[in-house]
Amino acid sequence: MKVLLVHPSGLMYTEVYLRLEPLGLERVAAACRAAGHEVRLLDLQVFRHRHFRKMLDTWRPDAVGFSLNYLANIPEVVDLARLTRDLLRDTLVFVGGHSASFTAGEILAHARGARRASRRGHDRGRGTAPRLIGLLDAALPARDLLVRRRKYFIGVLDPCASVEFSRGCPWNRAFCSAWTFYGRSYRKVGAEVIGEDLARLREPGVFIVDDVAFIHAEHGQAIADEVERRNIRKKYYLETRCDVLLKNKEVFARWKQLGLSYMFLGVEAIDEEGLRRHRKRVSLGKSFEALEYARSLGISGR
Repeated sequence: MKVLLVHPSGLMYTEVYLRLEPLGLERVAAACRAAGHEVRLLDLQVFRHRHFRKMLDTWRPDAVGFSLNYLANIPEVVDLARLTRDLLRDTLVFVGGHSASFTAGEILAHARGARRASRRGHDRGRGTAPRLIGLLDAALPARDLLVRRRKYFIGVLDPCASVEFSRGCPWNRAFCSAWTFYGRSYRKVGAEVIGEDLARLREPGVFIVDDVAFIHAEHGQAIADEVERRNIRKKYYLETRCDVLLKNKEVFARWKQLGLSYMFLGVEAIDEEGLRRHRKRVSLGKSFEALEYARSLGISGR
């Protein structure tokens, strides 16, 4: 079967602050290829709709899958799905990703032009319930399917690849959907697998896409061992929590020596009441302490 995987166009900030490679689709592509399918990946962050239509006309895929991580991309994905159905009547069209999993009924209703989905209409076409894959180590991302790899960046890390060390979040912050999506699970990619993935990358910058980096100190140290053993030299950008940074100072200090250059720290509020409402469970004092520690390491923060 010929499978075309499509990432929708970038939002405004993808032209200004970051444009990330479609790592999720690369993982799906790897799984499809392992199952014996012929796969192509088209990222509309760096290509245009005319390229999508040309691929439908010339390659004529048997299945077209759209990634939908952001609600703002729903109208575009609906339009592209309609175009696919108009040109290729027998092609399987499917949509997945973070936002699609939460709003499947609403997307289907929007596609049908309805204000609201009926109970019956809400269920028809939404597919099986999402479930966690067995092992994150099963297959390395199919990075070779991206034709324009040097188009991806975050801040001054340009070009920049994306790498996943872990998936999920054990906390239940009021503003975050990651913990509801993954059921508060937290799973890690094996250190050797990560080392192999990093060693394949030509980009000088790496964005660690984890919701919270280095929750478990031993995992961060094991990956660092692999990076040192393979003599991998990159600049890294990650996101983490203030309490995780303070708890695992030695891990972040070691990664600073390995190239950690930028860190996004979740503070979310500047008063104790705001933190309580967000279910953050980190005091304002600890947040400021974490910021000062990051500065002491010489890491640029946001």
